[in-house]
Amino acid sequence: MASAVRLSFAALLCASSLALGVHAQEPQSQRPSETTLSKNPAGPPALPGTVKDSETEGTVRAGGQTIAYRAVAGTITVAGTDPQDATLGFDGKPLPDSGIKPTDEAPPTARMFYAAYFKKDAPETSRPITFIYNGGPGSPTMWLHMGTFGPKRIVTPDTQHQTAGPYQIVDNQDTLLDVSDVVFIDAPGTGLSRTFGKGKSEAFYGVDADGHAFERFIRRFLSKYNRWNSPKYLFGESYGTPRSAVLAADLRSVDLNGIVLLSQILSFDNSVDGPNANPGVDQAYALALPTMAATAWFHHKLPNQPPTLKPFLDEVQKYALSEYMAALLQGSELPETQKRAVAEKLHGYTGLPVAYLLKADLRVNGGEFSKELRADEGVTVGRLDTRYAGPDIDPLSQGSSYDPQSDAITSAWNTAINSYLHNDMKYATQDTYLLNAGAGGEFSWNMTHRPPGRGGGGPGGAPGTVETGANVMPDLAYRMKLNPKMKVMLAGGYYDLATPYFEGIYEMHHLPMANALQGNISYHYYEAGHMIYVREDILKQFHDDVANFIRGTQKPN
Repeated sequence: MASAVRLSFAALLCASSLALGVHAQEPQSQRPSETTLSKNPAGPPALPGTVKDSETEGTVRAGGQTIAYRAVAGTITVAGTDPQDATLGFDGKPLPDSGIKPTDEAPPTARMFYAAYFKKDAPETSRPITFIYNGGPGSPTMWLHMGTFGPKRIVTPDTQHQTAGPYQIVDNQDTLLDVSDVVFIDAPGTGLSRTFGKGKSEAFYGVDADGHAFERFIRRFLSKYNRWNSPKYLFGESYGTPRSAVLAADLRSVDLNGIVLLSQILSFDNSVDGPNANPGVDQAYALALPTMAATAWFHHKLPNQPPTLKPFLDEVQKYALSEYMAALLQGSELPETQKRAVAEKLHGYTGLPVAYLLKADLRVNGGEFSKELRADEGVTVGRLDTRYAGPDIDPLSQGSSYDPQSDAITSAWNTAINSYLHNDMKYATQDTYLLNAGAGGEFSWNMTHRPPGRGGGGPGGAPGTVETGANVMPDLAYRMKLNPKMKVMLAGGYYDLATPYFEGIYEMHHLPMANALQGNISYHYYEAGHMIYVREDILKQFHDDVANFIRGTQKPN
């Protein structure tokens, strides 16, 4: 697998990279008095103390109605394999008929934390349910939980570093509860989710292992809450989008009504984080060019500033896949006169100096662009949201040394999730809310992937025997072919340099499936970054777009 793929995969972190700047914290070994220790004399060593689920109630005004809801904060335990999973109850204890002996070694398990919101007095069989998660890999779901569709949300000033607490947490008038119940899930080892047992890293930290963990969680959740016959949706952001592709394929026997992909990346060869470490694969530079152009437009760094953004981006997109890509493909055979002409064109689209572009051989990665765009001012622009800017930390570095958006909002979100879980959801725990899986130790990501239905994949959804790198485009196409009624909504921001918007569009148009299925995909892009919901006006529009998407899949066939 290409080293660039490894680099970009580790760097991605959905609203997630935000967590990299946080120092690791050791989880506390003590539990509060409310904690119930799991003890089962008929099974293997019990899991460390688990906290009782907490149920609360509330109301919120959304979609022109007052919604009464029931909230549950709790955990569901899944095992590392299907046979092991079949022996466990929801709480992780071996089932009475499991056949597990006291002397058996405990299998790897993941205790996955979730916060679920159910509209009261709504019919369960017809009420949609949406499973929501951030990405990373290694990020918890506090970003989407406290920023999008839960009943509460954090308020931060757009493009500015938030003043320290107290922060403002308000009723969320854009909660999705007007059209769907929602379940926010922390991935294994993140947030309040924990992993246990020998081999836990191999069991849960990887493209395929992660997908299976979420598959097992969803199946258990549907059983625990009797929601098997509800319309079902997946919603993933950033690495949550490849997770959704793998998860949808794993849920082969569970038809989904729809999938929402926010800030998509399905093939990591398309990442602009480190394509220079993957020479000969140049399309990442072309796919990121429109985002760089949008950023230069926003910061008024273009030599000739167009009056409006979108017509300008249409022009840049056409150039990116035609003359620019053709020039990159020629490599050292590109004539010098043509190379200079391309550099001058790129200068007009990005504001970067012609000499810099020539020195870079027409190839500028994301970190280099963030560093160079406003280097003459001593300013670095953001990665997750290039509208953000901050002081340059190291004037001599080749690329950016940090992400200004990350440091602008992480403290507010971290405060919001901890305060909300303790004060509103009454979830009694002394566990540290882990902002990245690495903070819990023993974290490394296996990027090997087995696409479904290839090389001998047989009945029952057996995986293929061909292993690939981090490209899950075949998984999404596979699921769309097996379930041609399923709809997909692609969303993103023009100012996202972590997962550039044009990259997502490109991937969708290159899914290995019949062109007729392209009609199942809708596209929604906004003048924001990776986390489009930090802009309150865009959150409102995004809510309406997602709500309409869900309503549209409820119509008769």
